[in-house]
Amino acid sequence: MSCNYAEGLSPYEHKGILGVPEKFDTLEKFNEKCEILARLMCQSKHTVVHTGAGISTSAGIPDFRGPNGVWTLEKEGKRPSSNVSFADAQPTKTHMILKKLVESNKVQYIVSQNIDGLHLKSGLPRKCLSELHGNMFIDECSLCKRQFVRSCPVETVGKKCSGVPCASGHNGGRPCRGRLYDGVLDWEHDLPENDLLMAEWHSSIADLSICLGTTLQIIPSGNLPLETVKYGGKLVICNLQPTKHDNKADLVINYYVDDILQKVMNILEIDIPVYNENDNLVKLAESSVIEWTIHKKDVLLLEKIFKAKCKGVKKKRTLIKVKRNCEESLLTNHVNSKHIKLEIKEECL
Repeated sequence: MSCNYAEGLSPYEHKGILGVPEKFDTLEKFNEKCEILARLMCQSKHTVVHTGAGISTSAGIPDFRGPNGVWTLEKEGKRPSSNVSFADAQPTKTHMILKKLVESNKVQYIVSQNIDGLHLKSGLPRKCLSELHGNMFIDECSLCKRQFVRSCPVETVGKKCSGVPCASGHNGGRPCRGRLYDGVLDWEHDLPENDLLMAEWHSSIADLSICLGTTLQIIPSGNLPLETVKYGGKLVICNLQPTKHDNKADLVINYYVDDILQKVMNILEIDIPVYNENDNLVKLAESSVIEWTIHKKDVLLLEKIFKAKCKGVKKKRTLIKVKRNCEESLLTNHVNSKHIKLEIKEECL
């Protein structure tokens, strides 16, 4: 359970601002902003989505800093009333929509701060995902650094050794003398190198970064969306609480992420898939060894793309925007007519 995960972390005082009240856009604003988001996605050639704990709350996993978050209630000596186990939690509507958007080439990459494994369970390919803080369903070898899917969540956090031999030789690969340890980071650990590189480079070359369900307080992950802005791309933040980067965003939507993405999918006329256990690698790991390592060739390929687009390009020094002016500009330029879905669909073709 997420409470157990939080309790397993080392004591740490700087957990960010907790318990900030949630706010909601009016229904009219919500609909209009979703149409703008759909249009921005159609105009973008490279879109990156940054996900936080807020996309998993509808699966029964509490967030950390919300009004009923784990750390917010912890200060009051309380625990969340809803706390589904990681083993039982299933991907939410948002997880399934993101998988479909990747398959439809509307989203090119996802950067996640979550350790709950729901992106993994949804069937999202590893080459399209950076897991910056680890995954409860992944073991990593201490020697060859290869990662393997577990059939159950780890019982430890903080990169502790399980003593289990590396599984690299089980699928005909070269045997390794290393031992497996949990891949969940504690406060003092560095972020996984390849995950961080892929996240930074994808964010830098992106035309559009969309933040879902995160207050962007933990760095460096919380600052990665700014790489998109620095290189001239657009930033959209979807969250119930204010974030420290709202004033740098081109569009801020204060609403439930499930509802935002469902509305966008309706505008784009893309069907929302349902969760299928046959795509769940955690289930498949019960009977076979499944590797979850980022391939070196994918890292090298992206490095070439990043250097070709960003090397020598001067980053924008002034990041602070007046959010109201950005939104007013988008809203003013947005054609509010009954033909809006058709116009957006034509842009996506």
